[in-house]
Amino acid sequence: MKTDYSKKIALRGLLIALAFVLSWVEMQIPYFFPIPGIKLGLTNLVVLIALYRLSAFDAFALNMVRILLVSFTFGNMAALMYSMAGGMLSFIAMFVLKKYTNFSLRFVSVAGGIFHNMGQILVAMLVLKSIHVLWYLPFLWIGGILAGIVIGLLGEFTVKRIRFK
Repeated sequence: MKTDYSKKIALRGLLIALAFVLSWVEMQIPYFFPIPGIKLGLTNLVVLIALYRLSAFDAFALNMVRILLVSFTFGNMAALMYSMAGGMLSFIAMFVLKKYTNFSLRFVSVAGGIFHNMGQILVAMLVLKSIHVLWYLPFLWIGGILAGIVIGLLGEFTVKRIRFK
């Protein structure tokens, strides 16, 4: 009994470390898109794996810890606000779609990318006290859809092959 608990704690720690490293790796990748703010979202792969192979609580906790660690290590308070809003909305969308629909993991990933962008735009609207940043949302959605497809494909491939015991 105690060994199962220890294994679960170790697995959570490994997934947080993997998400942290993937965040750093993503920061080293030059922008592919001419539009600032569009990223691949490699850490969302780890959140999807936790959501599909562990539990919603594990995926949520992993996502929040990762956002805090990355923001405090590589970012600032602004990065924390944008990441937290995007991460929360993204997680909620992915959780609801996974739990209450039969959509594929790829679709859930795309929704996560889109809702992440919506969270960031909401924070930008609050910070700038303007709705004029909404013009940027369609461009971010294109990036979110493309990134969601790539991460979704990687997620489908990985989730089929990983079994946590």
